[in-house]
Amino acid sequence: PLCRSEALRPMASLILERVTVDFPLYGSQRSFRSALLSGRTGGAIRRDGKDGGRISVRALEDVTLDLHDGDRVGLVGHNGAGKSTLLRVMAGVYEPSGGRIAIEGRLSPLFNMSPGLDFDDTGYENIVTCGLFLGMRREEIERKLPEIAGFSELGEYLNLPARTYSTGMLTRLGFAIATAIDPEVLLLDEGLGAGDARFTERAKARVGSLVNRSSILVIASHSDALIEAMCNKAVLLRAGRVLEYGPVAGVIAAYRKLQANGAAPGP
Repeated sequence: PLCRSEALRPMASLILERVTVDFPLYGSQRSFRSALLSGRTGGAIRRDGKDGGRISVRALEDVTLDLHDGDRVGLVGHNGAGKSTLLRVMAGVYEPSGGRIAIEGRLSPLFNMSPGLDFDDTGYENIVTCGLFLGMRREEIERKLPEIAGFSELGEYLNLPARTYSTGMLTRLGFAIATAIDPEVLLLDEGLGAGDARFTERAKARVGSLVNRSSILVIASHSDALIEAMCNKAVLLRAGRVLEYGPVAGVIAAYRKLQANGAAPGP
């Protein structure tokens, strides 16, 4: 079960004890075989039930992690290793099939920069709606609204419906809202996109500030350089299992060795 404390505490923590996640597969055997052969299915394939008729993918198996204030943890591994699944089970998107998760502190999963976006609402209205979806209180949103509006650089467009915005404008608005939160436990998947090149340097500084405001960071990325720059610990996953957990340098070295040996993502 997922246990969250709503009360603010001096120290944040994120504890996983032998967490396992199974995804049952439905549909034709042919569809399953095609997905398997094309390499789109990660994790260990399991068959149970009468004559092995029930098929599931074990996306995570016996994952145990103990994260506390100051931990900056990068998740590394092949596609299908379980990085995104682990982030989403931490966020409560997926229910563990076994094991336990305990979280202390305000949890902020940034997988979607604009949750609750309504294209018929104005930019200002979307700042409020998306902010509420991200866990901010209304008075907090009102206090931060001028700063969010200024960083988005959308000016008078904030008075217009979001359907009138270009893709870049929507990205900037979502980025400005998402990075205004004050998380205790921050979950990131491949970092945050920030739009056009001119916006990039300001965006990097803003993400850095967001990370610094968090007590615990967990980020999944394919970029060793990003993990080395942002994290003090790393987790190497393979087929849903933790192979290595510890200081970044050692885990990245183990991952590179795995890659050099041509190890397949599967078990």
